[in-house]
Amino acid sequence: MDQPSTSPSRLNFAPRKWNILIVEDSGTDLFLMREAIDGAGVTADIQVLRDGHAATKYFDEVEASENRPCPDLTLLDLNLPKKSGGEVLAHVRGGERCKDAKVLIVSSADARQARGPLEVLDIAGYFKKPSNYAEFMKLGSIVKGLLEPFPRMK
Repeated sequence: MDQPSTSPSRLNFAPRKWNILIVEDSGTDLFLMREAIDGAGVTADIQVLRDGHAATKYFDEVEASENRPCPDLTLLDLNLPKKSGGEVLAHVRGGERCKDAKVLIVSSADARQARGPLEVLDIAGYFKKPSNYAEFMKLGSIVKGLLEPFPRMK
C-alpha cells in the first residue's frame, strides 16, 4: 500500500505568529491599528502599552531576560504621556538585545519635522495617521511588508 509522502514539500507549515508591540495612548487609534493589521492577514500576538514610561520599562525587562524575545515590530506613537516616543526609541537603540529591532513610527505629527531627528535612530518607516478610515487601513500592508521579507519558521 502506498503511504502518503512526508517530504517537506507536502507538509503544511502554519504561518509564523509575529510579536508586535504597539505603544499608543489613543483608544481610537489603537482600534484602527488592530483593524489594519487584522485586515492585512497578519497573524500576530499584539501587546499594547499606553505610555512611554511603560514602554521603556518593557524594554528594560526584555534586556534583563534571555527568555523574553524582542518584538518583531514595534508601532510607536511619538506623542505619548510620561515619555515621548523619541525618548522610547532612543532607549531601545541604547540597549543590547533589541537595539536593532524594527520600529515603525505611527504618529499624527508632520513627518518632515518629526522624522529628521529620528533618522539617526534607524526607524523602519514613518506612517502619518490619516483622518480617513481607508487611508488608515493601508497601515496593515506596511506592517505586513516589514514583517514578511524575512519570515522565520516556528
